[in-house]
Amino acid sequence: MYRFFSLVVLFALTAPGSGTVAALELVATSPSLGALARELAPAANVTVLAPPDRDMHGLQVRPSMIQAVRRADLVLAVGADLEVGWLQAVLASAANPGVLPGRTGYFEAAAQVDLLDRERPADRALGDVHPAGNPHLNLDPVRMAQVAWALAERLVGIDPSGADEYQRRAADFAAKVDARLPEWRRQTAGAPGVLLFHRDAIYLLERFGVPLLGEIEPVPGVPPTAVHLKRLTESLAGGLGVIVYPAYLGSQAPERLGQALGWPIVRLPLEPPLGADGTAYLDHVGRWVDAIASARR
Repeated sequence: MYRFFSLVVLFALTAPGSGTVAALELVATSPSLGALARELAPAANVTVLAPPDRDMHGLQVRPSMIQAVRRADLVLAVGADLEVGWLQAVLASAANPGVLPGRTGYFEAAAQVDLLDRERPADRALGDVHPAGNPHLNLDPVRMAQVAWALAERLVGIDPSGADEYQRRAADFAAKVDARLPEWRRQTAGAPGVLLFHRDAIYLLERFGVPLLGEIEPVPGVPPTAVHLKRLTESLAGGLGVIVYPAYLGSQAPERLGQALGWPIVRLPLEPPLGADGTAYLDHVGRWVDAIASARR
């Protein structure tokens, strides 16, 4: 009798139309997409494949990645070739046809928004070049709100019983973004500019009209030469700015430039913490805004 009652309760909690969001298995390649997944589907089990302190371009495939994708209902990828070096291998090894590209269980964030740099030459010899557009959209909260709306639609397709909650949560996240934008615009108004390692944060700079003053790596992935650093120093000397670089890259070149220019140096991860939700993601963007504004302090 007890077993029968338990089965009835289980059916009531998971049956279509029950009003309860199913405990979906969601796998995100990046912490920022994991944050959106948790924001929209708090009852889901969310697994993030890439730690926030790693370069998303070149992760090593691990058995845990394959296991997570094998049981996934939905895989969330940034796309635009960001994960090209490893995600296809994970998908192929997982033997889960429902989450392959082109299927309902595969969601690509970059396909939901307009991307930069579509006209750059498609030549990998030039380094971190993305023919489909610059994929580093995670630091632009407005684009991420657009991704959240698209993700809500995809979740509805997988779990129609949760439609109202997914759509409400996407709207709530967009409202959180809108609520923070005025203060971020105030902070960044008149900011003299940022020197980046390369164009990972370009969407955030363009969102607030902050100049990109240069790139420490002229060819992404190739260490800067002494000649390049000297030219940067000469071209930026006497001006104001801030140097911001990712946590997974070395500090030697940024520190050398910071000392030569007298600029603040800020080391920040490109992604929010591993277990972030939507609010923690926006707090992460806020730390980048603080760094951008620090050149005038």
